[in-house]
Amino acid sequence: MSNKKVVLAYSGGLDTSYCLKYLKNEQGYEVHTVLINTGGFDDAELQAIEDRAYELGSAKHASLTILDKYYDKAIKYLIYGNVLKNNTYPLSVSAERVFQAIEAIKYAKSVGATAIAHGSTGAGNDQIRFDLIFQTIAPEIEIITPIRDLKLSRQEEVDYLAKNGVHYSWEKAQYSINKGLWGTSVGGKETLTSSKPLPSEAYPSQLTKEGEEKVTLEFLKGELVAVNGVADKPSNNIVILEKLASAYAIGRDIHVGDTIIGIKGRVGFEAAAPIIIIKAHHLLEKHTLGKWQQYWKEQLGNWYGMLFHEGQFLDPVMRNIETFLEDTQKTVNGTVTVSLKPYHFSLDGIESKNDLMNTGFGQYGEMNNAWTSDDAKGFIKILGNAQNIFSSVNNETYE
Repeated sequence: MSNKKVVLAYSGGLDTSYCLKYLKNEQGYEVHTVLINTGGFDDAELQAIEDRAYELGSAKHASLTILDKYYDKAIKYLIYGNVLKNNTYPLSVSAERVFQAIEAIKYAKSVGATAIAHGSTGAGNDQIRFDLIFQTIAPEIEIITPIRDLKLSRQEEVDYLAKNGVHYSWEKAQYSINKGLWGTSVGGKETLTSSKPLPSEAYPSQLTKEGEEKVTLEFLKGELVAVNGVADKPSNNIVILEKLASAYAIGRDIHVGDTIIGIKGRVGFEAAAPIIIIKAHHLLEKHTLGKWQQYWKEQLGNWYGMLFHEGQFLDPVMRNIETFLEDTQKTVNGTVTVSLKPYHFSLDGIESKNDLMNTGFGQYGEMNNAWTSDDAKGFIKILGNAQNIFSSVNNETYE
């Protein structure tokens, strides 16, 4: 065995398969492969990827499933912050890439690797997410990126593998699919344009149910603790809700945003459970949080999501924001009823012991039990003082 040990973040696809062969044959590394499962692989897929890694020359392959850790350290706060990038995208891939990077570099340290590698190109966000995490957690470990450094085309990768006796079918799928616990991205020729939508058949979940179905989601301190009255841990509840809602082909959309490297990007996704959970959670917060709590949550939630998306998860300000977000969830308790329908859903209402729509104080547009009419008149007069003074001093006519 070589005394040069590299850990390769391996997915079984063309890019990482090329990297494995190249690092072993051309660079003389002992290559250890690791796959970090954030909810996108079943047991059969994990076994097939492991088999391929060994066939290509991996000295040791590890599959690390981190669903609960991923939920506890990431998804939980994305829900607390109601994070939707550009009011659309629940960070399905960007969040999981950060956590795949964290676990990969920790694994590299644990096996005594002198280098770590990934298959990113030089034109996307993932290279930044991986490199930022790697260089922060283990600056002593060299980062190797063959696809980026050699500026390889897909055909050059296929030709190299064939030359080295690897003859898998590498036909490029019409649509690239990346599935995880917090949603599935869908890329294709239409997302390379600004005008064309993805066709219905491009999405992995197709409509299999008609009509309408009621679902209840129970939250405790902001976490989804039960679906339809059945309690389970939040990561399992996400999977349960996804199965229910994806049958209605809910959660499809296209995200348009600014990439970290400054160009515009467009990607399709389906995320039935994430979208429903965030919207249901947000509705519950409208009933159970104060005005200024909601205001500052919106500001910090957006900021948190942007930094997360851009790979800055290890910046200490992220832990500060998480502390704030978690503190706001003390009263976010109750049940939200959701109606699932083909291609969309509606939020019917909430029940909560912390509901601030308490008719003992007043009912909007109807009655005032906790103040008098004179109280209201005095409040309005004082409230208008600032604009009245400005208007008088500056002789405003408001024409």
